[in-house]
Amino acid sequence: MSVTDPEAAAGSAPCRVPDTAARPATPALTPRLRLTLVVLLAAQFMLAVDFSILNVALPVIGEGVGFSPGNLQWIGTAFALCAAGFTLLFGRVADLFGRRRVFLGGLAVLGVASLVGGLARDPEVLIAARVLQGLATAAVTPAGLSLLTTSFPEGPLRERALGLNGALMSAGFTTGAILGGLLTDLLSWRWAFFVNVPVALAVLVVAPMVVKESRVRKRPRLDVPGAVSVTLGLLAVVLGLTRAGEHGWGSPSALVALAAGAVLLVVFYAVERGATAPLVPVGVLGKRSVAWGNAAGLIAFLTETSLVFLLTLYLQEVLGFSPLAAGLSFGVLGVGTVVGGTLAPRVIGRLGTRRTLIVGGAVQTVFTAALLGLGDERSWLGLLLVCTFAGGVGNMLVIVGFMVTATSGLADHEQGLATGLATMTQQIGITMGTPVMSAVATAGLGDGGTTAVLGGLKVAIAVNAAVVLLGTLTSAVFLRDGRAGAPR
Repeated sequence: MSVTDPEAAAGSAPCRVPDTAARPATPALTPRLRLTLVVLLAAQFMLAVDFSILNVALPVIGEGVGFSPGNLQWIGTAFALCAAGFTLLFGRVADLFGRRRVFLGGLAVLGVASLVGGLARDPEVLIAARVLQGLATAAVTPAGLSLLTTSFPEGPLRERALGLNGALMSAGFTTGAILGGLLTDLLSWRWAFFVNVPVALAVLVVAPMVVKESRVRKRPRLDVPGAVSVTLGLLAVVLGLTRAGEHGWGSPSALVALAAGAVLLVVFYAVERGATAPLVPVGVLGKRSVAWGNAAGLIAFLTETSLVFLLTLYLQEVLGFSPLAAGLSFGVLGVGTVVGGTLAPRVIGRLGTRRTLIVGGAVQTVFTAALLGLGDERSWLGLLLVCTFAGGVGNMLVIVGFMVTATSGLADHEQGLATGLATMTQQIGITMGTPVMSAVATAGLGDGGTTAVLGGLKVAIAVNAAVVLLGTLTSAVFLRDGRAGAPR
């Protein structure tokens, strides 16, 4: 398959994304492929759970380990910085030095870090464990995704695998919030760390037997200047976003970090243009399926994760639910994402990736906008549940469509890069969502009270729906499904 996109190279026409109009019947999964799928999905689900499992437990962790209230947010920030900042680097390292090797090494680090975090008695040890968990996530996620895309050929099998992966990852975010509350209430917050250990051990035992190592015929030198500039740039951007969420968008520390990140990313682009063996070939960045596919994914993750934040405030601050009850209510959203992930391969097979992105975005837009009808009585919970379920289905159609678009039409030796970019998009979207929508909601507050809180949340929900619509329109304008036999 050619990896050249003549239209993208010319820059004069929208990108062709994988054709789905005239494909052969879906080949059957062999027993080995089924086991490979189970192993890789188990690892990705565990990583998704890790993103949210500590959120409910943070106050209890602070008391148990001795964190001051002002430093408590570093339990999440230390993880997010490393998970987002190093993912592109580790994705490329996996391409060069072996995806299975990076995948298994990252899992081993994750298991050890989780054990250390669960046993931690002081803040320094806990933060060190979170840093290691973030680094392990940055290694395992793109390596696991690239193993998934290279184990399953481009087409129906890969779409099915990516659909299940997307469904389980989104379900993992919801499961993490619920599981964190249950473990903290019934056992101890330490089990939010310990739960990773047996899963990591099981995958480490089975994976070497079923997952094949990638091979590189000619291994180029690692682009150190590019690796340093992009990693520092991403670290600065994520730090700026978290600072903005904590102290507001006018905070000097947030603005300085964001500006430094922007400068470093410009430096990275300049370095890549002149590098003989770039970390990220500029041609890949210029491929419209990669660029606009990742744009759709960024918006999908940003809007849905931030909507969960807004609705958590609504359930607790307006309707008066407990944190655990609020977390349990998002189980409906989790079901919606599983349904969406299951349906996505069939929808892509029938409509193509571009139309799937449009349909999914339209569904998410409509049901996000419908949340503007929420009131201050608990009878409105039914509307919330319906909208989060249907919106979750639409959001998952977009996420799977994004993953298929952003990783298709590239050679196997570039899959670590492609999945590294997609993982970076996911991490940045998750990190950006809450501070952006928190700032919008705060700006919309009135004089105080439940009515004012609801008004601010509705302003943020309206902006959220508008951003989803914008992402849908960009997919409609800049992407189109290829014809059978057309070059991709």
